[in-house]
Amino acid sequence: MRNKLSQHRIGTPRSKVSGGMVAPEVDKNRGEVFGNRLQRSMGASCLAAIISFAAFEQGLAADATNPVIPRETSTIPANGDLNPYGVAFVPDGFPATTAVAPGDVLVSNFNSKSNTQGTGITIVSISPDGTQSLFFQGTPPLGLTTALNVLKRGVVIVGNVPNKANVAQAGSLIVLDNKGSELTGSPLVDPTFLDGPWDSTVIDKGDSAIVFVSCVLNGTVTRLELTFSGNTVAVKSKVKIAEGYKFGPNKAAFVVGPTGLAYDSESGTLYVASTKDNEIFAVADAAKISTANGPGTVIFSGTHLHGPLGLVLAPNGDLISSQGDAIKPSKDPAQQSEIVEFTKGQGGQPGTFVSQFSIDSAAGSAFGIAIQRKKGAVTFAAVDDTMNALTVYDLAEK
Repeated sequence: MRNKLSQHRIGTPRSKVSGGMVAPEVDKNRGEVFGNRLQRSMGASCLAAIISFAAFEQGLAADATNPVIPRETSTIPANGDLNPYGVAFVPDGFPATTAVAPGDVLVSNFNSKSNTQGTGITIVSISPDGTQSLFFQGTPPLGLTTALNVLKRGVVIVGNVPNKANVAQAGSLIVLDNKGSELTGSPLVDPTFLDGPWDSTVIDKGDSAIVFVSCVLNGTVTRLELTFSGNTVAVKSKVKIAEGYKFGPNKAAFVVGPTGLAYDSESGTLYVASTKDNEIFAVADAAKISTANGPGTVIFSGTHLHGPLGLVLAPNGDLISSQGDAIKPSKDPAQQSEIVEFTKGQGGQPGTFVSQFSIDSAAGSAFGIAIQRKKGAVTFAAVDDTMNALTVYDLAEK
């Protein structure tokens, strides 16, 4: 059953800093991902105040007949798990249960109640009215990661990197049905192809799925093809498609290495946020190549990156990445835990910075992010590891 948690609704734009608001930074020579939509809706008199990702916090008026997820909701389940990592929207067509339904957002927890990294065992579901449910509770220690995906057929895939005596273990991919029970054939374990599944993205094909997995413990990216039959999952193929990313233990982040993955179906390119490299890479023909040929091409780097983690592809084609601050942290107290938007680049030219904003004044608060475009609305979701909260920014267009 769902348990209503206390919620903090945010009515005005805010980025938490001592002494006031953080002014988001934006490249004024280029329109940002949601700026034009907001400008059309809010009117010229508001344009000067609404730039870049600050617009997320403004939000647009939603249809009163459709509930909208509260701006900020706790991700802490009854067992006290902390440190939310993975974020995934539940798509239309997903078979609903008492714990999860289309329109919900799933969040995986990396830490247990003790706040020890790599020991969290839960996935919570947050409904559009802000009600929280426990979707999955595994056997400790797991350390559920940012590798969290939801398939329309009613399957949830989540990675784990357990902590054993303060050393990260290889972990596995856990494959669940719509009730949070493991499928036959789960977990998927492979010390080479699934060596620390830290993040993932999928191509949903119904009875099968292509799953791209970043492996934080060996600096590679793997492509799996999974097939589903009844209550069973099987691995049809597995290929290492990228390698050579920097990786290793990290005092602040436990481990660092390749993390966020975003797949562009139009170009066939997989984008990789490599935390320790502090760069964003592009891997061409990711769904087709049969062997790894290095880490791909660097398409974005520089001062706006501070250990990039989560990575999503925006509707306008830009990339959006959360910054974990474990690598080259910003010395500016107003620019901690940032969400950064940048272009992908083209014609051999690297991408360019577009905009950024801070979700928390505490460093290391940003991690998992997700974006959804549906029926004239764009919704962006991000976890705050310090607040143990999920914030959902609704940008419904009237």
